[in-house]
Amino acid sequence: MNRISKLLYTTALLSATLTVPTSCKKSFLEENLVTARNVDDFKTQKGLDDLVIGMYQSLRFHFNYEWAYTTTSYGADEFSVGGDRGVQMWNSYDASLNSLTPHVTDVWNNMYGNINSANIVIENIPVYYGEGANKNTRLGEGYFMRAFDYFKLVKQYGGVPLKLIPSTTIEEEFTRNSAQEVFEQVIKDFTEAYTLLPDAPAEPGRITKWAAAHFLAKAYLTRASELYNDWNSATRQNDLQEAIKYADLVINSGRHTLAPNFRQIWEYTDVDGPNEKLSEIILSAQFSSNTATQGRYGNQIHLYYPSVYQNLAGMQRDLAGDREFQRLRSTDYALDVFDRVNDSRFWKSFRTRYLSNRPANAPVWTAQLAPSPELVGKPKFTGGQESILYIVNNAGDTRYTSSDPNKADVSLPTNIGRRAPHMFVRYFAGEAQSFVNAHGNFGKIDPTKFVALSKFMDGSRADVASQFGRRDGVLARVAETYLIAAEAYGRLGQYAQALPYLNKVRERAAFKAGEDRASYADGGLAYKTNPATNPSAFVSYSDKNTYYESNNIATPVTESTVNNLTIKSADEIFNSNSEMYDKVGAVSNGDKFIHFILNERSRELMGELMRWEDLARTKTLVSRAVAFNDEAKPIENKHYLRPVPQSFLDLLKKGGKLLTNEEKAAMQNPNW
Repeated sequence: MNRISKLLYTTALLSATLTVPTSCKKSFLEENLVTARNVDDFKTQKGLDDLVIGMYQSLRFHFNYEWAYTTTSYGADEFSVGGDRGVQMWNSYDASLNSLTPHVTDVWNNMYGNINSANIVIENIPVYYGEGANKNTRLGEGYFMRAFDYFKLVKQYGGVPLKLIPSTTIEEEFTRNSAQEVFEQVIKDFTEAYTLLPDAPAEPGRITKWAAAHFLAKAYLTRASELYNDWNSATRQNDLQEAIKYADLVINSGRHTLAPNFRQIWEYTDVDGPNEKLSEIILSAQFSSNTATQGRYGNQIHLYYPSVYQNLAGMQRDLAGDREFQRLRSTDYALDVFDRVNDSRFWKSFRTRYLSNRPANAPVWTAQLAPSPELVGKPKFTGGQESILYIVNNAGDTRYTSSDPNKADVSLPTNIGRRAPHMFVRYFAGEAQSFVNAHGNFGKIDPTKFVALSKFMDGSRADVASQFGRRDGVLARVAETYLIAAEAYGRLGQYAQALPYLNKVRERAAFKAGEDRASYADGGLAYKTNPATNPSAFVSYSDKNTYYESNNIATPVTESTVNNLTIKSADEIFNSNSEMYDKVGAVSNGDKFIHFILNERSRELMGELMRWEDLARTKTLVSRAVAFNDEAKPIENKHYLRPVPQSFLDLLKKGGKLLTNEEKAAMQNPNW
């Protein structure tokens, strides 16, 4: 199965172990398993329809398991390693990251498996499908999937073998195409898909021409980026114009508009709930509560971002708090890239407050810290009251003190010890270093405790222990389409034309007059509609955050005046003191604009499984990872690409013979 030839052929058969609809549920993917097919089934309309459904299953792969974040979020600027260090090599780039590392092969194998299914669809539909109403749509879906998977491969590995016809026998000899050739095929296939696909999906979750247009714009922008400067000069200007053209087609389609409130995107209240039907979403991998079709993994992204809460007194794991695998610890950059007073996206993306759900185990007041004598020995908080607070304050904040064993006042209690909740404060008085600091653990980062991204939390799971997430995985939304157009204009030096696209996204992001700034979005909301939740039990979810205390301002319920985030001129971008240009060595306006766009993509798309690819294509991976990630040490001219899997190289032949070590090295990416 490791050999690409076997993979391409066998996976096509496996993908045909499909399912047929049994009820009128949300999605064409709600099915029951039937027996495997042989290739003759793909010469019938029904068999081809089922094969296309099998291709949609592959979209779930991008949210299924640890490869989802190791290959996209680790080793960049937004997140470092949390308390679980099992696959830290993807973040640190140490010597254990190599062509044999787990997940190097997973992306490669799964993309090629789906490509072979797409090749069957593309070859067979014109011959065997007849003139059914869905003929063009099914063919367009085939072209889209092939382009989508090759786009993923070229971003991860660079040039890869282009296989454009189905494998019907075991093939053993392949050569690598150049990245330039792969991009040409990706753009050609996305263009075909755009031409063939419908404006609106016949069923929820089906691909439309607007998904093809979005990814076509993204492919053009990617090809015009710095990673390909050694060969893209002839196409760069046209690519940027084409990126704008296709982004505008999506934006002006009338099909996809920004949600009025950023919170709505992540306010997951139920399986197939309102947030999964927003017009902002262009493409998503479909998940549900149907256990027959959840596959081996379900959507597991919800597991990787939460920090540990269950081991604190007064707390236990629950559906609302999610299972905390603590893989991805937010960096200082992830906190500082936001205007945390006016930009609502921070407070609607991160979780800063928990309620006690195990009051019998709550900590008690000591005689030294109790606010009054009668409270000595009494619980600091009861069930449903605040248990954990993360204070995301700025340097220079003098409100919080801690006991430093290196200082004379070591016997004095911390003032946070006089507070009832467990307090994790970013900056203590007199301390220049930034860290989240637990009382009694002064000056040391606790990698299990951090301000956790809450976008993907899933309280709809079958039970507390379940890893099988049920919410859809967003692959494209129109906010990114705006940012693609803005970046393309900026790369053309047309900064004024970029501003309306940026401002459209930023205007949505800004707090609105009268908005409750303490509220935030959290996937834990889904626990409220989940029958697995004991309605009488306390839950750790809170619909408030620490906005007011973190920012050291008064705490009214609402505010009548706001400072919007609109950019009035490009000079505001170039002269900004808050975009951290000095830390990444950005001096020219062109460089500053790219780093500004990367910052804006963080603010809008934080944690949405595309960051490593963004930094690689812009060749900012080294400068930004070193500046903002405390462990990442990527190497120039090596880590902009992943290694080609060793399992592929070991079984590859040339002239009927296995490759020599020298021939394998020639097939491998540089410096791997």
